[in-house]
Amino acid sequence: MSKVALVTGSAKGIGRAIVLALAQRGFDVAVHYHTSALEAEQTRQEAERLGVRAIKAQADVTEPHQAQALVAAVAEQLGGLQVLVNNVGDYLKKPIDEVSPEEWQRMIDSNLNAPFYLTQAALPYLSQSGYGRVVNIGFAGAQNLLARPDITPYVIAKTGLIIYSKSLAQRLAPRGITVNVVSPGVAENSISKPLAEIPMGRLANLEELARAVQFFVEENSGYLTGQVVEVAGGWNL
Repeated sequence: MSKVALVTGSAKGIGRAIVLALAQRGFDVAVHYHTSALEAEQTRQEAERLGVRAIKAQADVTEPHQAQALVAAVAEQLGGLQVLVNNVGDYLKKPIDEVSPEEWQRMIDSNLNAPFYLTQAALPYLSQSGYGRVVNIGFAGAQNLLARPDITPYVIAKTGLIIYSKSLAQRLAPRGITVNVVSPGVAENSISKPLAEIPMGRLANLEELARAVQFFVEENSGYLTGQVVEVAGGWNL
């Protein structure tokens, strides 16, 4: 029986690359979207052409009940859930003293609360399967406690995501469920592209990020948990 993977925010960008990489490895996949219905359907069709079952599912995962309903719907339609990739996460570049309460809340909701809601909902399915993988998408440099006045709420949420991931990894290890973080640096679809700051002198391509996720999802990676891999070409070290 094929394993099932849910990748949030997978209609386009990094999420799309991840969901297609997993489909290439034989995973049945759920393409999640919030507002990008057309792109989600295109990605779903691409995944299906790779010979797997592929569905699309809409939800605002910053809402706990919608996140729970999404996980339940995917498990019901595809017959379970073994892999959850928490990729959704808004980005805001704005001086911290100009950030509104609504913007602050949006950064925390999408980058930290949504992965919590989704993972909590997915745990019963992951536990039942005897094989569980959670991969959270972070941010290169979030482990370093440095001042980042232009992206403060975003980095706070991503640093919190690392602490959450490590804590959950320790808690779930006895069940054979792994929890890891893949932290992108500056990718080809990034809003800000400070190329001069990247030691390797180029942007990350989306397939490189997807391969890191794929590595953690593999069956023979079952002893790796609570780890953070930065796909960043030496940026933010």
